[in-house]
Amino acid sequence: MITYRIHFIRHGLTEANEEGRYCGISETRVSAKGRRELVKKAAEFVYPPADKVYVSPMRQCVETAAFLYPEGYARVVPEFREMSFGEFEGRLLTELSPDPRYKQFLKGGLDNPAPGGESLRSVVKRCYEGVDFIIGDMMKNGFGSAAVVTHGGIIMNIMGCFGLPKYSPNEYACDFGEGFTVLATAQMWQQSGAFEVAGMLPYNKE
Repeated sequence: MITYRIHFIRHGLTEANEEGRYCGISETRVSAKGRRELVKKAAEFVYPPADKVYVSPMRQCVETAAFLYPEGYARVVPEFREMSFGEFEGRLLTELSPDPRYKQFLKGGLDNPAPGGESLRSVVKRCYEGVDFIIGDMMKNGFGSAAVVTHGGIIMNIMGCFGLPKYSPNEYACDFGEGFTVLATAQMWQQSGAFEVAGMLPYNKE
């Protein structure tokens, strides 16, 4: 039975992240500080090789993938875009704090989107579709490994919903330029919609 190794990596720190803004479907780019952090991590640690690179369509993810895997062809997977935050898009966390609608949003739940935004239920559904596409593409083309450059919230939900051992999405929070390696088999995915979380990345050089 073939085991597929998939590396989910969060994009580098962005200008919007530094400013403390909600940035879901709004375009932003990796900041100068974010680029320095990626350079430092790439020098001190090891990003695993990948037969194929998949990426969220958002600019920060495309830029990160191009830096970490400069020779790898990146296939855009729209299902791995960040959640749309509706009326909260681009706004500072400090200005949202007094808004009662924001306080309601922070309560969480599958069907509690930001005003005009996307529900978590919708995000989970498309994350499943994205993972299903990647595993199918790897099987079809004979890829043994893949890198997926996407967003922190997307990684948390993918790991929390489909990863084993089973932990809450918050347990799978990761820093910029970091993420998790998972091991998937066609049988386990098709029968259970699950994969094994093998560990965090990037790896130590030892």
